[in-house]
Amino acid sequence: MSAQKTPAARGNGRFALLVAVLAVSVVASTWLAVSIGAVHVALPQAWAIVADRLVPGLVPRTWTPVHEQIVWQFRLPRALLALLVGAGLAVVGAVLQALVRNPLADPFLLGISSGASFGAVVVFIMGASALGGLSLSAAAFAGALLALALVYVLAQRSGRLTPSRLVLAGVALAYLFQAAYSFVLQQAQSGRAAQQVLFWLMGSLGGARWEMLPLPSVVLAAGLTYLLLQHRPLNALSAGEETAVSLGVNVHRLRITLFVLTSLLVGVLVATSGAVAFVGLIVPHAARLLVGADHRRMLPVTALLGAAFLQLVDVAARMVVAPQELALSIVTALFGVPFFLWLLRRRSVDRAVTVT
Repeated sequence: MSAQKTPAARGNGRFALLVAVLAVSVVASTWLAVSIGAVHVALPQAWAIVADRLVPGLVPRTWTPVHEQIVWQFRLPRALLALLVGAGLAVVGAVLQALVRNPLADPFLLGISSGASFGAVVVFIMGASALGGLSLSAAAFAGALLALALVYVLAQRSGRLTPSRLVLAGVALAYLFQAAYSFVLQQAQSGRAAQQVLFWLMGSLGGARWEMLPLPSVVLAAGLTYLLLQHRPLNALSAGEETAVSLGVNVHRLRITLFVLTSLLVGVLVATSGAVAFVGLIVPHAARLLVGADHRRMLPVTALLGAAFLQLVDVAARMVVAPQELALSIVTALFGVPFFLWLLRRRSVDRAVTVT
């Protein structure tokens, strides 16, 4: 007679099954994204093209060169970038919610995405020399870090971090940075270029190319690995700063490290896709419902959910008013705004958190 499984073993089994299901969902959503578009490519044919590119001669060639170019040069890089951006923004949202102990924390709502957008727009319109030679990603990172630092300072009162002030400070700074990059766009010599940048700022993956994928891939992989190694301090910080300090966590150093890491992730992702709203708000809450608040399990689930979510959002953005495309933030707002209002009604966000 076999020994009965312990609760921990059953929990590990359910977690492994959930991760497997989510991984399959990510692959399925990618398959769908590569196949759907203004030019229809059958699902089997789309992945036959990919298989032939990866292993030449593996499958018989039954497609046209035009279909091959559409799938390999445009749709597959776009689908992979959607996975990276969705996973990255969702993970950033989860970390910010633990960092400031606020269920409404999100890189878009806190103005971090707007700060990154400002840095990117300056380089787009005025050139890298306007920011001392910074690249697009570096300028977006600098803008995101500046925004997060300002939000953190403005949200404090008498040495205490108040979640309601945090959200209000984030909204105010988001408007400030939006006004700043709008001014820069108005100074652009080409009105058409300004319109293209403005559409990109609302979230767009239309410019995805293979050469854009390595940097966000490396940053996301390194960031997620570090966060998983820090799952115990993150869990302690979620329980409260007093608890974290009592468990030996250097809260000040951890907070600074996470500020820099989340700003880097947001900057790199905004530089490739523009500012996509609400992914970092919705997805972490869904992950907690599935696996609880332990970051060792919650972070991988958050990344997979975010990847699949933005993939499907991008498909919807391409198809709703085809052949035109909607900005990604328009689609995510349809889910994010009701969810944000539900959170406001369901949770108290006015608790103060002592800053150490």
